[in-house]
Amino acid sequence: MDIKRKAYIKLLEWKEKEQRKPLLLRGARQVGKTTLIRAFASEFTNYIELNLEREKEWNLFLHDDINKIFNAACLLKEIVPDQGPTLLFIDEIQESPQAIKLLRYFFEDMPGLYVVAAGSLLEFALKDVTGFPVGRIEYLYLHPVSFEEYLGAIGNSLAKDALDSIPVQDYAHDILLNLFHTYTIIGGMPEVLNNYIIDQNIAGLSVTYKRLWQAYKDDVEKYARNEKDRKVIRHVVETAPFESDRIKFERFGKSSYRSREVGEALRALDHAKVIQLIYPTTSVSPPIITDMKKRPRLQFLDTGMLNQILLIQGEMLSAKDLNDFHRGKIIQHLVYQELISISEDLPFKPHFWVREEKDSNAEVDMVYQVGKYIVPIEVKSGKKGRLRSLHQFVERSDHPYAVRLYEGTFSVESAKTPGGEDYLLMNLPYYLACRLPEYLNWFVQEH
Repeated sequence: MDIKRKAYIKLLEWKEKEQRKPLLLRGARQVGKTTLIRAFASEFTNYIELNLEREKEWNLFLHDDINKIFNAACLLKEIVPDQGPTLLFIDEIQESPQAIKLLRYFFEDMPGLYVVAAGSLLEFALKDVTGFPVGRIEYLYLHPVSFEEYLGAIGNSLAKDALDSIPVQDYAHDILLNLFHTYTIIGGMPEVLNNYIIDQNIAGLSVTYKRLWQAYKDDVEKYARNEKDRKVIRHVVETAPFESDRIKFERFGKSSYRSREVGEALRALDHAKVIQLIYPTTSVSPPIITDMKKRPRLQFLDTGMLNQILLIQGEMLSAKDLNDFHRGKIIQHLVYQELISISEDLPFKPHFWVREEKDSNAEVDMVYQVGKYIVPIEVKSGKKGRLRSLHQFVERSDHPYAVRLYEGTFSVESAKTPGGEDYLLMNLPYYLACRLPEYLNWFVQEH
């Protein structure tokens, strides 16, 4: 499984556990959940796949006897399990709250059966589940393809080896930066990436992007409570890509909708992982506390899809520095996406840092906790890009570490804030965003 190799390894580890619980695979539609499990099925003697969007297969879970459900599934799929291991895959499980509830009984009554379930929009379904099997199931989160996975998918093992080397060597910089540039344009949707690998034609991907985006819009509208909610969600989805930086709920997208209406629509989209709300923090030491009262940013499921909606992919092909393009919004967006994508066991949302005072405002693109420190991270163009907000953070923190993501080569340098505070600045090329946790740990340990 080249594209989702890390997730495949997680599945293999799950398979070998003695106290193995049913596994719930979570993530937005079209991020490769079903494809991953079908590949994983090769590890088993028997494979049973149920899709609960099909009525006959949904009806199986009208029973509450696990053995009857399993036997009925075998009969429906004309499968006679022999002595080898059997994988039962329940796809689109969000269609049946009853099926979600019954997952616990597979763990209790049929511990020898390997059970994986997958679903999108699960947050909407879970609210209808009474007796949710807390502690009886495990989770694996799937996201769009990261840059590391992209290198594996295109078969560039040398580039991947160079990416894995900490610190990265200068000789690999130009090659990795060019590969990352292409990845930034294409994005991480598996179907889009597979089409690109086959045809090597970026322009020809637009049809797939448009179909995927329309499917997401249609999906979320299903969960609106009434026609008014549906209209608000539709408006928010259509206008959100064109909002710049931090947003206001009130009159969002030049509408007459109130803050409460827009907030509910955005939270629904956040649950669906189509558009996430990224809130700031004012913390300079752990823990990172989310400030829900301050204006958030919007994070789309996939940067390539956002590029297509904005019709900027053609221009990006000739851009020299991605941070100079579209006011740096695209590269900042992808850095967030990379961090979200490497978190598979728990859901993760990045934070940015703000200081909002009467006479002085500051905003750092991102903060990340490393042990007892919160490290500020700026996404900047050029070696000498301004770091005014980062300096304000450094002067208020209790450690000397700071990071700049940019198009240049890797380095660590001694620096000083305008207030005379000495600190260490690690300069990371954009393509190392997917390695940020490892580099931050290395930075703190080695310096």
